Amino acid sequence: MENTKGRAWHQWYVQNEIHEVPNLALYDLLEKSARQYPEQPCIIFEDKEWSYETVKQQADKLAGGLQSLGLAKGDRIGLMLENDPLYIISYYAAQRLGLIVVQINPRYTVRELLQIAADSSCRAIIYDKTASHVVNEAQLIYPFEHLLSTYTTEDSKMAKTIDDLMQHGIPPQNIETINPREDVAVIQYTGGTTGKMKGAMLTHRNVVANVVQSREMYGDIMVEGQEIVLTATPLYHVYAMTSGMNLSVYLGSAILLYKRFEPKAILEGIERHKPTFFPGVPKMYMALTQYSEIDRYDLTSLKMCTSGSAPIPIEILNRFERLTGASIGEGFGLSEASPTTHRNPPNGIRKVGSVGIPVPGTDCMIVDDNNQPLAENQVGELLIRGPQVMKGYWNNELETARALRGGWLYTGDLAMQDRDGYFYIVGRKKEMVIVGGFNIYPQEVEDVLYGHPDIKEAAVAGIPAADSEEIVKAFIVPKEGITIDLEEVKGYCYSRLTPYKVPSAFEIRNELPRNTVGKLLKRTLIKEELDKRQGKE
Repeated sequence: MENTKGRAWHQWYVQNEIHEVPNLALYDLLEKSARQYPEQPCIIFEDKEWSYETVKQQADKLAGGLQSLGLAKGDRIGLMLENDPLYIISYYAAQRLGLIVVQINPRYTVRELLQIAADSSCRAIIYDKTASHVVNEAQLIYPFEHLLSTYTTEDSKMAKTIDDLMQHGIPPQNIETINPREDVAVIQYTGGTTGKMKGAMLTHRNVVANVVQSREMYGDIMVEGQEIVLTATPLYHVYAMTSGMNLSVYLGSAILLYKRFEPKAILEGIERHKPTFFPGVPKMYMALTQYSEIDRYDLTSLKMCTSGSAPIPIEILNRFERLTGASIGEGFGLSEASPTTHRNPPNGIRKVGSVGIPVPGTDCMIVDDNNQPLAENQVGELLIRGPQVMKGYWNNELETARALRGGWLYTGDLAMQDRDGYFYIVGRKKEMVIVGGFNIYPQEVEDVLYGHPDIKEAAVAGIPAADSEEIVKAFIVPKEGITIDLEEVKGYCYSRLTPYKVPSAFEIRNELPRNTVGKLLKRTLIKEELDKRQGKE
């Protein structure tokens, strides 16, 4: 790992010594825990339990079944499933053979699936009922060699079922050795909201490193063999893959798995199963805080909550903590870093609004447009290096060269670091708005809007204007039963922001466009604005 002892943030680490990343393949995590905790639950799903021994046995049989189809190390296999025990079993079965897992949102369109399948040259795809229609349509254009469904299917004679492969599969005997440093374990596609999708190549070492880094960040708070991890974020998302699945398996924890996030079911599940750790996303915390009967549930089993995938509004964080008594450790990451790079330390200073410090073994730097390092409290692009940083983009040397330079990952995120080594994300480099020569960071304006008592959701974006400049526009969703007075909201902003930061336009909407893990799709808002303008002309 990177030696960062001279950095300001090193003082907050639970352990003074940063350990080396173990030379393990991802499947080794499951094998180790199945050996140490064979009878303990690995998965709790719909009130049923799968022990570690059972999960390993099923993964081994499925690996044998996949091998019998001719799949071998380095072949790409798509996982296009909602959260289900079969996702975890399929993931580790693929890793057993050294296959490269391509994680795919089961709600993607045919166009999106075709783009990923063609780019990664997927030989096989495992899918569920949610994705069946799209997979069958895509098959007419892209010839998957093997369609593997998680259910008995009548709509495609070409599909085999995972159950059949597991029932007849024999654990593989002869498989190639995996080199954790070089061999790719996962291709995680990213950038779909900003342009053409790019596949981040995450090696076994990248993903294992991020698991170990997270473990070292939490220290003794997470006890091996004793935790229950509430996992409601989709496993195809890199954040849930690491924090919900791989970290749990590494520690021998139980994964309390939900097919999808529904506030009432989640609250009932917390009370019944007593999870201790919850890696969530802002949309989930928002929904929970706005659930009218949250006070009725006992949530005291939660020792730690984390928030990733997108910035969490400070008001939502404060409201959740007041309602539940549990604290949320904000963090930051990106697909290209497996994904976690920053997390608020459990024994450091509490700084609400900060994404915390780099996880152990991670080095960071803030630079200006000329690539020169910036001092404390100055805003620039965040650069990261560490063992969790990707090998590159699949089949895309140009984008790899842009992102990886001189041993650093150029994130495209604007950030600053304070004197204590804490980092603050102020927005995407491409989202920064310049009005009259002044820099405006949408996230700062959004934080103010979220503090308004009548506003449920808010998004701020720069909209290209006719004079080649931009205007700042705020899109707001009112709370149920509330009628928003936009003039009052504008006055509220003026009382809390420098005048040039106050949006020049406001729009009330019923909802904001988001992806399946709650990340705001601002480019959709901008496109809608430009389409409206063209329509008028």
